[in-house]
Amino acid sequence: MSDDQIGLFATENAPSSPLAYRIRPKSLDYFMGQDSLKQKLASLNWLQLPHLIFYGPPGCGKTTIASILAQKAKAMLYEFNAVLGGVADLRKIIQQAKSDQELLGSTPIIFIDEIHRFNKAQQDALLPYLERGDFVLFGATTENPNTSLNQAILSRVQKWRLSQLSESEVEKILTHACEELDIELSKSILQKIASFSNGDARAALNQLEVLAHNKSKLTTMSEDKILKELLFDQRRYDKNSDRHYDVISAFIKSVRGSDVDAAVLWLAVMLDGGEDIEFIARRLIILASEDVGNADPRALQMATSAHYAIKSIGMPEARIILAQATTYLAQAPKSNASYLAINKALEHVRDNPTIEVPTHLRNHHPDKKNYKYPHSYAGHWTPQDYHPDQTQFFESSELGYEKLQQDYLRKLKKN
Repeated sequence: MSDDQIGLFATENAPSSPLAYRIRPKSLDYFMGQDSLKQKLASLNWLQLPHLIFYGPPGCGKTTIASILAQKAKAMLYEFNAVLGGVADLRKIIQQAKSDQELLGSTPIIFIDEIHRFNKAQQDALLPYLERGDFVLFGATTENPNTSLNQAILSRVQKWRLSQLSESEVEKILTHACEELDIELSKSILQKIASFSNGDARAALNQLEVLAHNKSKLTTMSEDKILKELLFDQRRYDKNSDRHYDVISAFIKSVRGSDVDAAVLWLAVMLDGGEDIEFIARRLIILASEDVGNADPRALQMATSAHYAIKSIGMPEARIILAQATTYLAQAPKSNASYLAINKALEHVRDNPTIEVPTHLRNHHPDKKNYKYPHSYAGHWTPQDYHPDQTQFFESSELGYEKLQQDYLRKLKKN
């Protein structure tokens, strides 16, 4: 067996450790996926590694690649989880790393998992150390660092994005793990586990470990029974991840596009993922004004009523209320005329000096006597100047109730 093959599995880990930890690859030869990232390694100076932030979905190999790089650089790796400790705990590790550096002569690496959990003050505490090069920072996060880390940190690090693993890559990881566990599973079951895992190798290995613990039962169970009784779905929905924003974006765009079935589907994805129901309701309120507007004034009433109702009802019944509001808004006539009008008016105000109120409209002014009270005229309307330059901001969609309003105004002004 070659030295590289010896590094296939981290077999020195305790047998009680989770499977995903025990068989973590120690060599790039057995690190699945991330081909574009592997190409970057050729440009690295192993004697002077840059600060690196690895970001990507769960189970794609962020921690593993950090460990492999530390080994290749022959550097001490200190692990720290941003959830479990604060700045005081981190400083203790930094001091230990600096002491070890004096003994070993190489720059240590401090790996901070879930670095996005550090607030601004905690991130700022890292800056002096990064500036002096006291250690090499490796960070891992499931969030986009451009939004979760401050600019001072970002200016000092390289960002390496890891992609979600493909089903075939997850299946290869499972095949290797089966050999390690001495367990035989059909290709179809491995494929099913891979498809359920959403590219998350850790989730897939957790599934496999369930089967390993029930090894004695496998020979007497059909594949259908194994799938139903021993495996569980791993649908991915993280309220702080890119998927959170992607799904709500798809939801809003589906309602805006009047696709009722798509809107209900994305609503179901959010509810299944544990999304905050008030967040969904607030977005529907915004949409009711922005995208439906006065084409159907009842849309805003529906959305605000739904928001009030779900706070009183809660889940699971709140799903019915949200579905009613969603399907109503998706089927309503659409107009963004109000949205466009206020944006255009704000731009006009910002691009001009202070806009003076005409004297006949002011609260206290001698010209106030020239104001024409509309209710004193036939039809409760009379021509009158209400703003100085008569710029038009509102353009009706001529849809739904907005068309009725425009017909009323045209008839009124014609008479």
